[in-house]
Amino acid sequence: MLAVVVRGSEVGLATAERSWSGSMADVEASPDRLVLWSAGSTPLLPLRPRQVWDLGAVHKVLHGGRRDDPAAVWAAAHELPAPARGDDFALLDSALSAVEPYASPVRADGSLHPEAWRFAAVEELAALALSVQGRQRDALLALPDPRAVPSGPHLRLVTAWAESAAALLCVELERDGLPFDEEAARALVGTLIHADDRAARDAPVLRFFPDGDVDLRNPLSVRDALRRKGIDVPDTRSHRLEAYRMAHPVVDALLTWRKAERVATTYGYDWIAAHVSGGRLRGEWAAADGGAGRMTASAGLHSLPAELRPVVAAEPGFVLVRADLGQVEPRVLAAVSGDRAFAAAAAQDDLYTPVATMLGVDRPRAKVAVLAAMYGQTSGAAGQALRQMEQAYPVALAFLRAAEESGRLGQDLRTHGGRLIRAGTGGVGRYTRNAVVQGAAAELFKAWAAAVRNGLRSGRVVLCLHDELLLHVPSDEAPAAVDLLHTALASTAGHWASGSGVRFVADVAVVSRWSDAKG
Repeated sequence: MLAVVVRGSEVGLATAERSWSGSMADVEASPDRLVLWSAGSTPLLPLRPRQVWDLGAVHKVLHGGRRDDPAAVWAAAHELPAPARGDDFALLDSALSAVEPYASPVRADGSLHPEAWRFAAVEELAALALSVQGRQRDALLALPDPRAVPSGPHLRLVTAWAESAAALLCVELERDGLPFDEEAARALVGTLIHADDRAARDAPVLRFFPDGDVDLRNPLSVRDALRRKGIDVPDTRSHRLEAYRMAHPVVDALLTWRKAERVATTYGYDWIAAHVSGGRLRGEWAAADGGAGRMTASAGLHSLPAELRPVVAAEPGFVLVRADLGQVEPRVLAAVSGDRAFAAAAAQDDLYTPVATMLGVDRPRAKVAVLAAMYGQTSGAAGQALRQMEQAYPVALAFLRAAEESGRLGQDLRTHGGRLIRAGTGGVGRYTRNAVVQGAAAELFKAWAAAVRNGLRSGRVVLCLHDELLLHVPSDEAPAAVDLLHTALASTAGHWASGSGVRFVADVAVVSRWSDAKG
């Protein structure tokens, strides 16, 4: 293990044997396993290390929450109270103040001095990072390994390396960007929003209301207008209106308008100008949100409308390889709950078909039942389906109920991979009921993404979208990339869910434009 600290032109390094002031050449000579305070604040690119241990990312696994600054990381590793925000030190702030250097970066009470980053020798900061890594590793190993048949590294350590890899991947995603056809995007946006003509965009809907007594941008006004057309709904959310698309042509017109309005207000010409350069769409990435631990991104990278997917296009000589985990959250539930009957269903290509047989219902109703179980829906058809799931898969449902009850009682809990979920994050039991599944799915996804990143011979991971990976690879490397996605998933699931009998699957497609991939 080599701990690395970069401050301006200074490079501090530390191993178990010694610490020293070196250079980036030393890092390049030993790039396999690096310890960093933060991948996002350590300028390593264009060097792409194979593995890093990101102290901030691992801290969030162990202790939950959103903070990952060195002061908080150090305090938690030494079982000290979390410092106030003003006591953290900025990793990228290399300007020295006029204050004289002090004797030690560690204060008398054991906390980090708030000026440590400015005045401590870089090799000393690297040595401190290495010591924190050891404490984090010990803390992770003290947590029980949840696998029924443990094999390979302790699962908590797998999570630490995967979370760290996600933090490093975020740096690369920000730098590399998503291949983007800017010319096609401007043309498509113009078509969708009628060249930014608001009146032209509104006209197809307003023709159904010749009296002009509706404000399309006011949900209450829209609901009242629909009621006058015989469509009585409690709210006007798009998923609610979909059921009424065939009931009256105004609904179809309204749903179409909403897509155009979203593009106009969020993904229009200003958005392109702000976030697209050099044929790449770029935004800020975070390896984990403050809740269950999903990767997040800005600039619309995680919420790009389907209408704009045609403009995500491979460059000449390259292709996009898209892989989407199939039915991942139900499969994760089967693995982490230890429900053998549910795991038997998850061993099939399509999990919902054997569930439908078990419940004695058709496949669409079986899907509703599984989703109702994971999200705790208790009303209407979902409630009835949930009761059927209770009878057919009692172990999985008991696992979910226990998580929900922990949330209601304000008790923290941990995911399969070890991430601490603070019960107060969601405020209600239903949050923790789903978070133990969603969080575990995020851990599996990151471990898979890390394996794919390290296995690529050329090309890059250019998007991590919840359960979906998008690769940009040379055309002649596409077959190898497809094989890698499948083999990496099999190997990742093999140690992550060992002994569960659950099978994880991915739908993989090689395309020129993101929109060409189905699903």
